[in-house]
Amino acid sequence: LLFGERPFWWIGESRLFVNKQPKIHQFPSTCETGPGSPSGHAMVTAAVWWVIVSSLGSFLYSRSHSVLLSAAPYVLYVVMLVAVGISRIFILAHFPHQVVAGSITGFILGIVLSCRVPEGRPLLFFFSLSFGLLFGALMLHAGLKQLGIDLSWSIALAKKWCSHAEWIRLDTAPFSSLTRDCGALLGLGLAQYWKPGGWSLPWAPRALSMAVSSMGLYHVNRLPLPVRPLGLFYSLFFVKFVLVPLIVMVLVPGLVHLLTFKKKKD
Repeated sequence: LLFGERPFWWIGESRLFVNKQPKIHQFPSTCETGPGSPSGHAMVTAAVWWVIVSSLGSFLYSRSHSVLLSAAPYVLYVVMLVAVGISRIFILAHFPHQVVAGSITGFILGIVLSCRVPEGRPLLFFFSLSFGLLFGALMLHAGLKQLGIDLSWSIALAKKWCSHAEWIRLDTAPFSSLTRDCGALLGLGLAQYWKPGGWSLPWAPRALSMAVSSMGLYHVNRLPLPVRPLGLFYSLFFVKFVLVPLIVMVLVPGLVHLLTFKKKKD
């Protein structure tokens, strides 16, 4: 799990092509610095879209009672997973078995999470889980380092074999992924604490809220962060993803609700 190779560095490190090195074409998304197994892109796609697709399929069946129509989202789900998997293999970021492992893991995770929605949980639950995971990861890293196991081994290989040094990004490092998830988890807890149940919006304001939220997340994602010192980078990276659920669930829907309510009142 923590030692999966990536094709773009394995080709050079395996020493199977000493006499005739194959020509490979790298992309800006190729040079990820974390271990390759399982594929995180495939796992997240499978988990998140399963929740959406299963809900949409149930909704379509309740309205139309057509098995064929309700099956359409699941077909698109499979097509999307295949497309994501092929793209990750094509850019030499993953081997096929890593994509398959990520898709299966994400599918199982999506089923589990759709059955266990953390509604009604206190803020302390999200706070404890978020910082507990961060603290646990730091302790695991320190413990394995004492045993001579370096969990940052993949970063050195990515820097060595990436064709463009500027394509190496700190936000693809293993601890960055954990920091991102823990930040989003705490943001979810804050959003539920500040506005339990969210905002009840009609279809048109809801569509407007989705559009504005997408624009807001695009600009948040583009925020440049200082990479030195590392502590500052990870702290700001954590805060950055705390903001994501707050923007989507509280700030933008609240603003849209306020504007539409004021318009109706006028």
